[in-house]
Amino acid sequence: MSTASILPAGARANRKLSIRRLAAWLAAHASDPRAALWLVTGFAAVHAALWTVILVNLKTGQDIHMDVAEAFGWGQKFLLGYGKHPPLSGWVAGVWFRIFPVADWATYALAMATLGCGLVICWLIALRVVDHRRAFLVVVMLALYPIFNFKGFKYNPDLLQLVTLPLVVLAFLDAFEKRSVKSGLWLGLAGALALMTKYWALTVIGAVGLAALIHPARLQFLRSPAPWVAIATLAVAMIPHFTWLMQVNFAPLTYAGESYYSIADRTEINNLALGYIGHNLALLALPVALAGLALSWPSRWRKSFAFWSRGANSGVQTSQALNVWVIQAVLAIGPPLGAVIFQIYIKTDWGIPLFFLVPLALIAVPRLRVRQIALLRMVASWFLLTLAVLAASPKIVAYEVSQHRNEGASFRARSELARELTTEWHARFHSRLPVVAAYDDIGQPVTFYSPDHPAALTPDEPWSSGLTSLDEAKRSGFIGICEAGDWKLEKCEAWMKQHAANGERMVITTRRFFHGTAGAATAWNVIVVPPAK
Repeated sequence: MSTASILPAGARANRKLSIRRLAAWLAAHASDPRAALWLVTGFAAVHAALWTVILVNLKTGQDIHMDVAEAFGWGQKFLLGYGKHPPLSGWVAGVWFRIFPVADWATYALAMATLGCGLVICWLIALRVVDHRRAFLVVVMLALYPIFNFKGFKYNPDLLQLVTLPLVVLAFLDAFEKRSVKSGLWLGLAGALALMTKYWALTVIGAVGLAALIHPARLQFLRSPAPWVAIATLAVAMIPHFTWLMQVNFAPLTYAGESYYSIADRTEINNLALGYIGHNLALLALPVALAGLALSWPSRWRKSFAFWSRGANSGVQTSQALNVWVIQAVLAIGPPLGAVIFQIYIKTDWGIPLFFLVPLALIAVPRLRVRQIALLRMVASWFLLTLAVLAASPKIVAYEVSQHRNEGASFRARSELARELTTEWHARFHSRLPVVAAYDDIGQPVTFYSPDHPAALTPDEPWSSGLTSLDEAKRSGFIGICEAGDWKLEKCEAWMKQHAANGERMVITTRRFFHGTAGAATAWNVIVVPPAK
């Protein structure tokens, strides 16, 4: 009788003890400068690997996104720009697919590898502001941020900015602290790298500049060589790309102007700005809420609100924290406010790289106290949620396909179309398919999925990628594609009538099957233009 009453209590005590030991072990490794690097890089690698598997499962019933296929196409040639954007995202994709096979899983691995690098860089930023324990907590919060998992499936310039923009902030914090020529050089190079990813990086560069001007120690920084060396380095590093811009008549700016600056409806602009704010706040809700619970949930032997107290906090460098608070405030408020004031279209995706400092900005509040158990709770939350999504991914994709298999470009069987078009070209001309002429949502995936990886030519596009031209396409021959029923069909057929009048016309129908369930059939009007004699 007495034994039965004692054993459960002993078991509970051992369980508490093991959890406390595990929490202490995690906190010790997170706080040890040597062990922490391995802990963070290992965590980032495991996160990237698990989410690569999850994304492969979730996207089984779809082709890759057009943006990913576009980056792959850019990477076939290393140019100084690709019409719409600066070249870095294409360069990275080009290197990646010279190492990995051209397959769907490799695109998701590329996206997750990019985000894994971003996690490590954000940890290095956090170490400039808070102690090691808090810095690791910031990393786990970011891993729970949907941009670093669910929403991170699509490799494109926006996603790559989660590497290059954190590098700008890291270099700025380093330059602000050291105020040396070398730190200014690194800041300038980081700024150039960010601008070579996407011109949207000007938002972070501007936020960094404002932080430097607002900070109480601004005079010490401005009197040092660091900011001036950074500006000079940035200008010199951007000369090759600026020369390219002049050669193509500033095509990326033409693209931005025609795509995003031509909306005159004030109500639509205001609604887009509100949607941008709501979307990004919603994405931040999960990591912030889970961190709040992990920090504030009282242990039985501790009083409530032990996570919040006054007094000095050696775990926070207030001077650098001020820089982070200003930068994040400018990045959060500036874009939607600017969109409303200047009547500019703003996409929710533009917020993808702008909120990576939110976890650090919150954890750097000096009154906040981070106990050992909070780290274990956050890691456990990340691990359990990740495993839950991994286990549920087959059911999620089955539901997604059942609901949306007749909607959206990624559910149309463009991969099958690419392979069939390649076979048709080989049967006629016994050579590789050189060019495909189609709008981006068709042409870019065909470039990816065709074994020949033809260059993509977009009809009537004033911002050509530079990978091919209409004259080159006519010399080499090409296949033109218009999707039947698409809203651009009339415009597409008009272009084909003008430039592919001598081509052989055919209609190809494709249909995607998933677990024996057929999606809607898609008809493609195809024109095969032979090589010039």
